[in-house]
Amino acid sequence: MTAETSQTLDRGLKVLKLLADTDHGLTVTELSNKLGVNRTVVYRLLATLEQHALVRRDLGGRARVGLGVLRLGRQVHPLVREAALPALRSLAEDIGATAHLTLVDGTEALAVAVVEPSWTDYHVAYRAGFRHSLDRGAAGRAILFGRQNPVRPTDQPGYTLTHGDLEAGASGAAAPLLGVTGVEGSVGVVMLADSVPERVGPRVVDAAREVAEALR
Repeated sequence: MTAETSQTLDRGLKVLKLLADTDHGLTVTELSNKLGVNRTVVYRLLATLEQHALVRRDLGGRARVGLGVLRLGRQVHPLVREAALPALRSLAEDIGATAHLTLVDGTEALAVAVVEPSWTDYHVAYRAGFRHSLDRGAAGRAILFGRQNPVRPTDQPGYTLTHGDLEAGASGAAAPLLGVTGVEGSVGVVMLADSVPERVGPRVVDAAREVAEALR
């Protein structure tokens, strides 16, 4: 038996998805054509979404995603962090290095969850809230790898290694989160070492898969 759904809500969500996929916004006519509904329906949808600041219209009348979406997005981080913590704890204890979950925030990589190992004499201090560009560090580069390879290639290891990219003397390994709708990020470790031990890369891939499964 198919669950009863709201057609209006479904259309409103489709509007937000369409607007999120474009940098230049969409006109009422363009939305009408993409949704397969008349312009009056689109006007009503946009008016409702505008009331909640989820959509804004520029001077040319093109609709774009509104700032209200950012407020909703901020509430996602705690939920994602909670789901990822078991896998991060296991990874940190197993490897003996600081484990982290990093998500895309605009044009930057943002560490939203960090777990330090309990049994090591020393480890890298890596804090939640740490930001860096996507083209630096194992976490950011793993995210870019995931963008280019939404399905893990069988002929590639599936993880990224770096050394001294963000901190002198520190090495990192990270793997992208794959197959999670609406979440773009990576799971990784950072350690004080000249190189990353061979077993770390595959272990990070496993952790990223665990986090992805927890988020689906």
